[in-house]
Amino acid sequence: MPPPPSPRDHTSSASSLHCGEDVSDADAWIPAHSPDPSSSSSPPPPPPPPPLPPCYYPFPLPLPSDDDEAAAAVAGLIDSETDHMPSPDYLRRCRDRSIDVTARQDSINWILRVHAHYHFRPITAFLSVNYLDRFLSFHSLPREANGWAFQLLSVACLSLAAKMEEPDVPLLVDLQAFDPKFVFEPRTVQRMELWVMSNLNWRLRSVTPFDFLHSFVPKLPSLSSPSSSCRVLSTSSDLIVSTTRVIDFLGFTPSTIAAAAVLCAAGEGGDEPPVIHDRLDREMVRSCRQLMEEYLVDTCPSATVKVADPEPPAAPPSPVGVLDAAACRSCDTRSDNPSATVTSRAEQPPPLPPPLPPPPPPPNKRLRFSAPESSEDVQEH
Repeated sequence: MPPPPSPRDHTSSASSLHCGEDVSDADAWIPAHSPDPSSSSSPPPPPPPPPLPPCYYPFPLPLPSDDDEAAAAVAGLIDSETDHMPSPDYLRRCRDRSIDVTARQDSINWILRVHAHYHFRPITAFLSVNYLDRFLSFHSLPREANGWAFQLLSVACLSLAAKMEEPDVPLLVDLQAFDPKFVFEPRTVQRMELWVMSNLNWRLRSVTPFDFLHSFVPKLPSLSSPSSSCRVLSTSSDLIVSTTRVIDFLGFTPSTIAAAAVLCAAGEGGDEPPVIHDRLDREMVRSCRQLMEEYLVDTCPSATVKVADPEPPAAPPSPVGVLDAAACRSCDTRSDNPSATVTSRAEQPPPLPPPLPPPPPPPNKRLRFSAPESSEDVQEH
């Protein structure tokens, strides 16, 4: 009896590791001492987390209701958060291109696409990138591998994060969505998962910014209703996930990112932002928040009342520390008066009245005030 057809057709992939030769290459690249997933001595995969009660957003590690216990829990998270970050020199190595930041960015983009496709939890995306960066801070991937090494690492990290956080995890062959250049056999991905876990010292329950949100949001004086808290939690979550695209956020601890995201989402801050936690460096929180306002768009409340520019600003030429060009606009929360932002656009000088007899105005006259003229038009004038 012939085997059942594969659930996905991978014939459109430019290259596939389903063929024996490529599988041998990948298996040879993974260290020989990595345990075989089919071996009985291999540790079992971690059990899925218990289902969380229905709420407006699924966050890990709900803090105790008692204030003293909650404060102690947050202090413990702050004490251990650096143990779940990449090595201290990782950001410098990314900036001087010791790490292939282009391949890293491509991997993160793919992770976020698959994350959105399967409607995974926000923490799953952040954990995937956390595993990837922690692994890369200890191991350099071969640049001559035509990208398959980064793709294999991306699949393994996303699979591990999904197993940690998701109640339903797709099959490994189905997880490799969007026609990747390389498609790996499940056994190869499982070996890579074991190698990643070994290099992370089996610390997969990482401390992330999501662990601090339920403690930081109630510290905001401007939130007076459950609906406003829900909005800030949801917006903060989107901000935190977006930070994975910008390598500059690697210089901030998870607690600092969480505090900055909460302040940006609530529109709080300014020169004297509220104290979120006495263990946090206020200058670091302010710097992180300014970076969010510079690179992350449509997250701060003031962005919803701004008149959109006709064209988004061009992305910086370097791929280091920037969002995708489609999502690279600044989020400006410096003005506390929404009407002032709109008025500033409306205060542009009106066009001079035409001479008598007044000709009918051209239909595209307003476009000349909002769209920049081409260089050829400037030369003709």
